[in-house]
Amino acid sequence: MAELEAAMSNIVGLQDLKMQLRRWARCMLFDEKLCAFGLSIAQRRPPHMAFLGNPGTGKTMVARLLGKLLHLVGVLPTDKVTEVQRTDLVGEFVGHTGPKTRLEITEAEGEIIFVDEAYRLIPMQKADDKDYGLEALEEIMSVMDSGKLVVIFAGYSEPMKRVIQSNEGFSGRRITKLHPSCSIEAIAGLIDKETTEKQRREMNGGLIDPLLANARENLDLRLDFDCSDTDGLVTLTMEDMKAGLQLLSR
Repeated sequence: MAELEAAMSNIVGLQDLKMQLRRWARCMLFDEKLCAFGLSIAQRRPPHMAFLGNPGTGKTMVARLLGKLLHLVGVLPTDKVTEVQRTDLVGEFVGHTGPKTRLEITEAEGEIIFVDEAYRLIPMQKADDKDYGLEALEEIMSVMDSGKLVVIFAGYSEPMKRVIQSNEGFSGRRITKLHPSCSIEAIAGLIDKETTEKQRREMNGGLIDPLLANARENLDLRLDFDCSDTDGLVTLTMEDMKAGLQLLSR
């Protein structure tokens, strides 16, 4: 953690990003601790990201620094970042895009693949069936749960929202259990309080998976590394659930 903090001191601002990096680091370290206790753990979700902002706001620079940090905490075996754009992924005729994109993905295994101007993969007109950008995007989405690489989509804020909305895939877990205070009624009340009606209507049951993932990150954040209580290491409390929902709302 000291090495991580030293590396993050080179980033000016971006406090939310730094906090997320601390969560990932602690998650990895607590996974190692649980393995040492003989507890089985499942693969975590790869920390894929979307960087939204204008040119010159440091998206590529931060991606390169993230490569070093994710390698430092054990998320990736290398710190290399492969930068690609539409021209690297999309072919000019039927049957060309899939192999072209898969080649880029294969070459980026174990790394961050940074898709710059990712919104260019989405045709402006929905009826444009001659555009192969969506095929490239789907190829990338198909490997995002493999754990073989981390994907960062980057671009202008408004066009990038089209990318995120274009695929439901945008919107491995340690075995955890709930504290007795986390009854169905208590969690339902918490969800009602901490989320909007629009969120609940759009996400439905899909809200639970990111809620539990966020709650687990909060558990790792609040635990002490010297903790030897294996039960405490895997028990989510209402505090964790509330923090998970607040992260989701943000």
